[in-house]
Amino acid sequence: MALDRRADGAVGAAPIVPAPPVRFEGVGFRYRGAEHQALDGVTLEIARGEFVGLIGPTGAGKSTFCQTLNGIVPQFHGGAWRGTGTVAGHDTVDVPTALIARSVGMVLEDPETQLTAVTVEAEVAFALENQSMPSPEIRVRVTEALGLVGLSGLESKHPANLSGGQKQRLAIAAALALRPEIVVLDEPTSQLDPQAARDVFAILRRINRDQGMTVVVASHAAEELAAFATRIVMLSGGRVVADAPPAEILARVDFLAEHAVRPPDVAQSVAALAGRLGTDGAPPVTLDAGRAWAERRRDALAALPPAAPPEPPAPKEGAALAVEGLSHTYPDGTVALRGVDLAVAPGSFVGIVGPNGSGKSTLVKHFLKVLEPTSGVVRAEGRDIAELSVSGLARRIGYVAQNAHQQLFCGSVREEVGFALRFRETADADAKVAEALSVMDLTDVADRHPVSLSRGDQLRTVIAAILALDPEILIFDEPTTGQDWRGAVAILEVLGRLNRRGKTVVLITHHLYLLRGYVERLVVMSGGGVATDGPLRDVLYDEAAMGAAGLAPPQTVELSRGLPWLDALRPVNAADIREAVR
Repeated sequence: MALDRRADGAVGAAPIVPAPPVRFEGVGFRYRGAEHQALDGVTLEIARGEFVGLIGPTGAGKSTFCQTLNGIVPQFHGGAWRGTGTVAGHDTVDVPTALIARSVGMVLEDPETQLTAVTVEAEVAFALENQSMPSPEIRVRVTEALGLVGLSGLESKHPANLSGGQKQRLAIAAALALRPEIVVLDEPTSQLDPQAARDVFAILRRINRDQGMTVVVASHAAEELAAFATRIVMLSGGRVVADAPPAEILARVDFLAEHAVRPPDVAQSVAALAGRLGTDGAPPVTLDAGRAWAERRRDALAALPPAAPPEPPAPKEGAALAVEGLSHTYPDGTVALRGVDLAVAPGSFVGIVGPNGSGKSTLVKHFLKVLEPTSGVVRAEGRDIAELSVSGLARRIGYVAQNAHQQLFCGSVREEVGFALRFRETADADAKVAEALSVMDLTDVADRHPVSLSRGDQLRTVIAAILALDPEILIFDEPTTGQDWRGAVAILEVLGRLNRRGKTVVLITHHLYLLRGYVERLVVMSGGGVATDGPLRDVLYDEAAMGAAGLAPPQTVELSRGLPWLDALRPVNAADIREAVR
């Protein structure tokens, strides 16, 4: 027993202070062959019961940090390690990951890398069975975990037949079923719709508060971190550059922007308004606090010069893509589409949004003849695609799938980008490849193997391969997943430039705050059908239609309701406000 000496000189028992579940001292790690440190002198402690949000730009070291917490780094990655990492009392270098995993539940960025079983129920039970847990206890834990993440009723479904968002929930359920001391999640909501993302964070807060579980979440979801985390740790270049409560760090709008980290939407909008009103102080970082801030300044806001929203673009004529009465039922009986009628005009930029499982990806796969209609007709440039070959469609339509990294198979980025051009009579193939690499900022990694790249750069490689083919129609399914703010905006800028050159662009996304300035028309899907369809602002400000589809608009939209000056302007994000108050 440790002893201490009291003020009167007597010796007594010292109070026992439990060690923090996470303690890093000078931790550094460089992957084999890498030029820079993935982690560089990280020293921090995470106390029991904390809810820590880990933020930073792509390449900051967030995923590496997460993987140190159960010993995957350095035990399963070649590289140079220094410093000391202790997690749940285990040294992360010396103690096998199999033992650390009993205390640390891990959900990786790509859930499909963790799913191996043939049913949802078996997936959650897998690790419990490996621990020789009694069957009755396994059943209790499986039921509990699936209920927590909203997958009850899907026990017998094959994980391969789940939507991307449902796969993420399943991976989370499998981790929670172990009832670990610490749960670590790397971008757990990157493929979820906004409401589903909030639901997952609410689940994490509940297990954090009710069960005392320590939660560490690496995420670009600034709004959810602001509302649910108790502490924010920011990494940049492998170093800790900020460590404080959310209200302190996430309010530093300019500081975050310098590090390519997106502040909460409400913080950006309030900062823009505060600059015009001449008010001081840090902006609020949650929607409720933003509403209270605006309500206190209702009169000052009303006195601002009137500002009208921009006119919606004129609707375009014709149909580059169209479906008529399209329905699709998967072999397991899942009805994904129910009599959808939709036309996409040539040269338009159309966004398709909706909750997970609403039929978005199923719809666009019909344009590529990847799926055959159960009923209805699909047309491309006026022709029934039943009359066209898959290769013929590929010349007209470029497609970037939701899990774009699965489209990679060549030995280098350059080879990947130019692969399809080898099958065409293209005189300037090398020039097209070079241009596509430059547009997607991949020139410096052109000779690297795609598998060695970050997931964000893998996505850019797939986009570059599509751009090199120069198709007239481009379909992107969640292209900003896993991207930091700067990377996401850069991708939207590329799509915007292509659209301005006359390309037809269809974008599936959950990131509604990104759409302003790019998407002209927004289609909202729900339950396998089109819930509403119209100009971007009209749809985002249609509270009934968005609510019926289970979607929440950007915080700026919700902040504006009930405040006359903002309601008249109908801003979609802070950029609208900044332009209006100049």
